[in-house]
Amino acid sequence: MTIAFSTDKRYYTAADLSSMGLSYYRINRLIDEGKLVKLANKVYENTSYVGDESDFAVVAAYAPKSILCMMTAARFYGLTTFLPDTVDVAIERSMKISKLPEWPNITVWYFPETRYKTGIRTVTDETGTYRMYDVEKTVVDILYHRNKVGIEETKEVLVQYLRREDRDLVRLRRYAEELGCGKILQTYLEVLL
Repeated sequence: MTIAFSTDKRYYTAADLSSMGLSYYRINRLIDEGKLVKLANKVYENTSYVGDESDFAVVAAYAPKSILCMMTAARFYGLTTFLPDTVDVAIERSMKISKLPEWPNITVWYFPETRYKTGIRTVTDETGTYRMYDVEKTVVDILYHRNKVGIEETKEVLVQYLRREDRDLVRLRRYAEELGCGKILQTYLEVLL
């Protein structure tokens, strides 16, 4: 039985391969033949893929339950001129990532359940669909972790957010209160507004 993988799909899950009629024995044979590379638990890379490289796609393959966050999300939303050298992802504290890729560099943020599950949305670019925190949740997370992110970067993110016409200060304040930084947000807003 010859399997021809699509040249436009880079990653397959074990469920994808099973739905194609492949057993674990056959999947292992395809790995031995160099047609697939096992990346992480139940995720495989198609070696005949010829499409564009995407940091987000690689991250999603290695950490499928992760959510793009912090400065990666801030950059996506145009809130910063800072060019991150890693992809920031959040996972719940109880989760584990068994293996990380050599490229891109990934910074894993371990969030408690409430912080992890709050403000998730889906974003799409030319390489796929990914989970990312909405813009208000991104601002609140950066504000909460301002000492790790950097005070100047935090200020820039908040200033750029306040300049947006589509800003939602009610949602921003609600997230800040729910996630333990309402007073910090209030102090920043008093200085900046």
